[in-house]
Amino acid sequence: MTISSPAPTSLMANAIRALAMDAVQQANSGHPGMPMGMAEIGVALWSRHLRHNPRNPHWADRDRFVLSNGHGSMLLYSLLHLTGYDLPMEELKNFRQLHSKTPGHPEHGITPGVETTTGPLGQGLANAVGMALAESLLANEFNKPDAKIVDHHTYVFLGDGCLMEGISHEACSLAGVLKLNKLIAFYDDNGISIDGDVVHWFHDDTPKRFEAYGWNVIPGVIGHDVEAVDAAIKKAKQSDKPTLICCKTVIGEGSPNKAGTHDVHGAALGDKEVAATREKLGWNYPPFVIPQEVYAAWDAKELGAKIEGDWNHAFAAYRAKYPQEAAEFERRMANKLPADWAEKAQAIIAGANERAETVATRKASQQAIEGLAAVLPELCGGSADLTGSNLTNWKAAKYVRVGETGAAGSYVNYGVREFGMSAIINGLALHGGHKAFGGTFLTFSDYSRNALRVAALMKSPSIFVFTHDSIGLGEDGPTHQSIEHVASLRLIPHMQVWRPADTVETAVAWTQAVEHQGPSCLIFSRQNLAFNPRTDAQIANIAKGGYVLQDWNDEIVARKIILIATGSEVELAMKSVEALAREGIAARVVSMPSTTTFDKQDAEFRERVLPHGVRRVAIEAGVTDFWRKYVGLEGGVVGIDVFGESAPAGVLFKHFGFTVEHVVATAKAALG
Repeated sequence: MTISSPAPTSLMANAIRALAMDAVQQANSGHPGMPMGMAEIGVALWSRHLRHNPRNPHWADRDRFVLSNGHGSMLLYSLLHLTGYDLPMEELKNFRQLHSKTPGHPEHGITPGVETTTGPLGQGLANAVGMALAESLLANEFNKPDAKIVDHHTYVFLGDGCLMEGISHEACSLAGVLKLNKLIAFYDDNGISIDGDVVHWFHDDTPKRFEAYGWNVIPGVIGHDVEAVDAAIKKAKQSDKPTLICCKTVIGEGSPNKAGTHDVHGAALGDKEVAATREKLGWNYPPFVIPQEVYAAWDAKELGAKIEGDWNHAFAAYRAKYPQEAAEFERRMANKLPADWAEKAQAIIAGANERAETVATRKASQQAIEGLAAVLPELCGGSADLTGSNLTNWKAAKYVRVGETGAAGSYVNYGVREFGMSAIINGLALHGGHKAFGGTFLTFSDYSRNALRVAALMKSPSIFVFTHDSIGLGEDGPTHQSIEHVASLRLIPHMQVWRPADTVETAVAWTQAVEHQGPSCLIFSRQNLAFNPRTDAQIANIAKGGYVLQDWNDEIVARKIILIATGSEVELAMKSVEALAREGIAARVVSMPSTTTFDKQDAEFRERVLPHGVRRVAIEAGVTDFWRKYVGLEGGVVGIDVFGESAPAGVLFKHFGFTVEHVVATAKAALG
């Protein structure tokens, strides 16, 4: 599959170096060292092995490429430009400028060919594990003895920083267990990070570390030797394990005065050094000028079209022989829901309403998952070693295990790896073909936090299940009791957050998460929550994030108040209505399972639910400041602004003031 090249590989590599140093110099911002140091590795992989079509970056069976050391983004932008993606030279000239397609770190959805957003080190590597896992699961589901329609590799570039991050341990350990042999990683072993020589803070025996994970390790590869890297890739493809290719490189290779130093890591070379580098490389072209013979050597459009065309031909034969499987594969890779989804989703919600059960919402979640699994074969669940507590599995779930044809199944035991799990879920979701979710305790969302943030940045359709959501956790105490977490998750742009009050709201939350074109956090209780009877209109309004669950008694005209509550506190709000009536106060109960969804509704609907001029009290077992946006300074909040205690849940709720008496007192104070 080698491109017939009229230009030597040195010219191809130097084109990357030139573009990287020119773009960073023009922006006076960026990281030229890594692209210059990994240029030959890029040549070996992208010109001799990577199966992709620049004219169709979304081709289903393309190889996935992830730049985990995303600060070296000009390496990726150079490769995309040179091989023929829709990334013209003007975009490279606008590196790190407002609204360009070449932001400082690669961003999914901004630049054609960028598979995932990287920059927070180590996460791209974990995303790549998720992509390789997706490939293996889909291959085992759809491939036939006479037809392989899923057969691609996931390649990832990474550096010392990625390996220092703990997430690299979480993700790579699991990849070794699952024997994801289509995953090939290139370690840019240049010994330099921003602070200088890493030997003073990082001298792990990386090959032995990865061997201990169960990886195939190819050590001692000279990263500036295209033929050596090429040979290592060929060897890696023969392994039944994931492979780490350890490439010894010089950061900033080609720079006569700064190569091999931290000075070239994260700053422009400077005009004099750029000129000196051009002279040393023999690159006698102005900035941003690439000779035609180099473009010809790099151009992958024709070969990419042929590779995809061959696959399309094979898929047509597959469709003729296996029409049902082909249609299902195309639907799932297009991220489309089944044709009868709306009907089936409503049936799941209606079933929850008909059963009218008083159960913990984590149990209600499991019931919803049972319904979803029957409708969505693409469902891929998991838990960070808390399956029996999160209740994220379902009866027909097949646990992901390794067989002769790789990893197969629909439920992943992630082990105690919350951050790794979340980033792997992002990789699964981005790859396509699965609706991926994973669970842990809400308080451990802190471990996952940056993966959640990056999911929101990418608008990746990842689903994060968080149970044991408050002081209702009880005896495990404040280390496990979430106080600030729900509010903080709601602050993440593009993140949909649901904290349902019962089985029906839980079913709605799940169906909304499945439909959402972005990430969702589903927050569930440990303890049982009372079922709330509703009209059909009320059930329909749950999907709007907030609605009137119980309206005020119009016979009480003197004083009115709105009680806004979520999750377990909706039951308390409902119990408080009668007590308030005895005080001559008419109370409306607004259940607001998703503030992030409610806030997106039109002003007319929000006014109907929360009319101006009526005092409000919010009730939630979490920090109070968040609720001021709804109740104002004149309203009241029944919440908790200290850490919890170790005691039974009922004792804790009373201790922290989640009682009818406190709600009444807060309402009266708000009314003045």
